[in-house]
Amino acid sequence: MNKPLTAKDFATDQEVRWCPGCGDYAILKCVQKTLADVGADPDRTVFVSGIGCSSRFPYYVNAYGFHTIHGRAPSFATGLKLANPELDVWVVTGDGDGLSIGGNHLLHVLRRNVDVQIMLFNNEIYGLTKGQFSPTSRVGTRSPSTPTGSIDAPVFPCAFALGAGARFIARGVDTDVKKLSPVLQAAREFKGAAFVEIFQNCIVYNKDVFEGFTEKKHAAETQIHVEHGKPLLFANGTKGLRLNPQTLTLDVVEIEGENGGGAALSDIVVHDETNQALAQMLFAMPKGYPVPLGVIYRDPTPSYDGAFWDHHPSKGKRTANVADALRRGSVWHKYARDH
Repeated sequence: MNKPLTAKDFATDQEVRWCPGCGDYAILKCVQKTLADVGADPDRTVFVSGIGCSSRFPYYVNAYGFHTIHGRAPSFATGLKLANPELDVWVVTGDGDGLSIGGNHLLHVLRRNVDVQIMLFNNEIYGLTKGQFSPTSRVGTRSPSTPTGSIDAPVFPCAFALGAGARFIARGVDTDVKKLSPVLQAAREFKGAAFVEIFQNCIVYNKDVFEGFTEKKHAAETQIHVEHGKPLLFANGTKGLRLNPQTLTLDVVEIEGENGGGAALSDIVVHDETNQALAQMLFAMPKGYPVPLGVIYRDPTPSYDGAFWDHHPSKGKRTANVADALRRGSVWHKYARDH
């Protein structure tokens, strides 16, 4: 019987080169732990990245890795999955790499529903190139490229994914491994494009930008961990989300206490992962509302690569090899046109 894998089995001998205190360290440890927990096969696991701090990831995971070009990781990952559907393919990207130059590529891998896991590290800044504002930076963000403050309206990654047709959308926080690992496991189990936004702290260029909801002492009031089939409650069960039928938005309400007053538990919305409208409302909640975390939307549909091989004559069986293709030569046949 094979010895169970541990997180160390998925670590490499490469020096991890992120800034001390970077949230990427926590995400790396979480991914390595998750791979071990699910019994992933390193020989069938692939990490594909673009450009940015997050894109160093393939060097640090004991599996196959492709450090590709800016924004194009989804395209490479699509090719890998179509060439060999047995591979477990992970895409690692950031808010700049994935939503700026790579926005078009991210859109298409989501709408096609290619069976890959996409981790988007969101720190609301360009860290590798010294702190310029990114597509997710908030209005007013001061940076080397916006010294008087950004005037761009930010992109909201999960809302983007939903609009692109993603069938699995989730969120996590870099340092909350206990909550993030189950989300990554769920993403891996999903047969299609699984999009996970991970709030990640850039210790140098955008320090503590998320502390308003990630600090542990405030987390009960500022986070809502959604779970399919359970009421949308937070603040240790003393508050919840109720549908406003007039505005078709979610309202924060106090839960009815022993002495009366407040909303009844039956009034609180029950989370339904398959409800796209509910996911849209959760993503649209304004500042001051709790930040939804966990698996927010999951509605399976056949994957693109599955449909591709269903329509392919070989039905997923590869009948040629690379050596034969390389030895074939480059021969073009020219035919005369009829006059």
